[in-house]
Amino acid sequence: MTNNTSLFTSPTGKSYAVTFALVSSLFLLWGFCNGMIDVMDKHFQRELHLTLAQSAWVQFAHYLGYFLMAMPAGWFASKLGYKGGIIAGLLMVAIGGFWFIPASKIATFPAFLLGVCVIASGLTFLETVANPYTTVLGPKQFAATRINLAQSCNGIGWILGPIAGARFFYGQDAGGQSTGAQTLWIPYAAIGGFVLVLAIVFSFCKLPDIKSQDEFHLDDTGPSGDLPVAHRGVAFGLLWLNIVVLSVAVGMILSAFTTFPAVSQALGLTEYQVLWYSSAMLLAIGTVIFVLKNADISNHSIWTHPHFSGATLTQFFYVAAQCSIFAYFINYMTSQIPPVPDAWHAGWFGNWFEIHNNGILGLSDKGASTLASVAFGFFLAGRVIGAGLLKKFPAHKVLATFAALSGLCSLLVFLNFGWLSASALFLTYFFMSIMFPTIFSLGIYGLGGRAKKASSFIVMAIMGGAIMPKLMGHVADKHGMSAGFIVPLVCFILVGCYGFFWSHLSGTEGVTGTSVAKNRP
Repeated sequence: MTNNTSLFTSPTGKSYAVTFALVSSLFLLWGFCNGMIDVMDKHFQRELHLTLAQSAWVQFAHYLGYFLMAMPAGWFASKLGYKGGIIAGLLMVAIGGFWFIPASKIATFPAFLLGVCVIASGLTFLETVANPYTTVLGPKQFAATRINLAQSCNGIGWILGPIAGARFFYGQDAGGQSTGAQTLWIPYAAIGGFVLVLAIVFSFCKLPDIKSQDEFHLDDTGPSGDLPVAHRGVAFGLLWLNIVVLSVAVGMILSAFTTFPAVSQALGLTEYQVLWYSSAMLLAIGTVIFVLKNADISNHSIWTHPHFSGATLTQFFYVAAQCSIFAYFINYMTSQIPPVPDAWHAGWFGNWFEIHNNGILGLSDKGASTLASVAFGFFLAGRVIGAGLLKKFPAHKVLATFAALSGLCSLLVFLNFGWLSASALFLTYFFMSIMFPTIFSLGIYGLGGRAKKASSFIVMAIMGGAIMPKLMGHVADKHGMSAGFIVPLVCFILVGCYGFFWSHLSGTEGVTGTSVAKNRP
C-alpha cells in the first residue's frame, strides 16, 4: 500500500491528498463514458447493419472531439487555471449527455455521433487538466505513481461502462425484440445530471494552481543558445514524424465527408482515396514549412526536447492500439472463441450465449459485453500493480517491459490459438493499463510551466484512437478478426521503443520512487 504522506505532500509539508481524491473522480467519469463507447459500437453494427470499418465511425467521432478541443483546452487551462478548465469540461460533457435525449427521437447515426463528439470534447478539457495536475500534487519522483493511481479510477469506470451499455443497449422486450434504440439515451442523460452536480462541487472547491519544476529551464530568459539540449536532431526528426501523423489525422477528418453520397459523387473519389490524397498533400505542405522554419525553433520550445516530441508520437500509437482492441473485443469474443458445450446455454449464464448464424453455440453480444467488464478488471489490476512497480523501478523501464508483453499477447491473438488467444486478449488489458499515464508523465517531465501546453499536444495525440480502429476494421473485414490484431502488435512495438530509449531522449537515467538521476557526460 502506498504512503499518502510521501505521495501527496509538498516540500513545505502541505498535504494534497483531498485535492488528489477529488480530481481522481474525473478519471472515473471518463472511464465510464469510454467504456460505453465500445459497447455502442457493436450495437450500431447490429441495428444499422454496418461493417466493422463503418462502425468505427463511432470511435472516430469520439476521438475527433479530443483532436479538435485539445489545443483550446490547453489554452483554457493556461488562462483559467486548473479549476476553470475542469468546470468548462464538465459543462460540455453535460451538454453532450443531454443531447442523447433528442438524438434518440431523431434516430439517425450522425445524430448519435454528434453527442459522442460533444462528450469527448468535454472529456478533453478534463484530461488536459487532470493528467498533468496529478503529477504535481506531491514529490516529482512519485509523479508516474500518482497519475497511475488516479487512472485506476479510470479503470473502475471502464468496468462499469460496459455493464451499463449491456443493460441499456442490448435490452429485449417480452417478445425478444431489441429495446436498445429506445433506452440508449438513459445512461447518457444520467451522466449529464451527474456532471452538473460535480461542476457545482468543483465551483466551491479551492484547487491550488501548482507548477512543476522547470528541469530544462524553458522559462528562463536569454538567448536560446545558452540552453544545452541533447539530441536536437533527434527531436526534429520526431517532430517531423508528428507532422506525418497530423497530416493523416486531418486527412481522416476530410475523408469523413465522403460518407455523404452527394460529396463522394461530386468529388468522384472514395473515402480511402480522399484520405491518402489529402494526407499526402498536407504532408508535403507541412514538410516545406518545417524545413523553412525549423532553424527558428529555439531551445525554449518544448519541441526541441525529444522526450516530449517522442511522447506525442508514442501516445498516438498507444491509444491507437488500446482503442482498436477495445473496439473489437466483443467482435473477437463472439466470432473467434471455440464452440462451447450446449450445457452452458442452460446454466446460470445461459443468456450470455446464443446460436450463431453458422449453427454453433457461442457468446452473445450481451455476454461478450459483460466479459468486457471482466477484461477491464484486468486493466484495473494492472493500474494498481503498475503503480506499485513504478515506486520501485524507473518508469520508462516499466513502460518498455509492459509494451513488450502486450505485443507478445497481441501476437498470440493474431495467431488464433483458440482459448489460449482468448486468454492472451485478457492479459493484453493488464499490460496496456499503465501505458497512457506513464507516457504522459514521461512526456511532460521537467517542462515546468509549459506542462499545460505540452499536455494539450499529448491529449491531441489521442486521435490515434480514431484512425487505427478504421484500419484494424478494414483488415478484419478482409482477412478475419484475428488478423486485425497485427495493427495493435505494431503499435506496441513502437511504444516499447519509446520506453527503451527514453533515458537517452531526456538526458536522465530514469525517474523512480526514490530519485531522479542525471546522466553523466
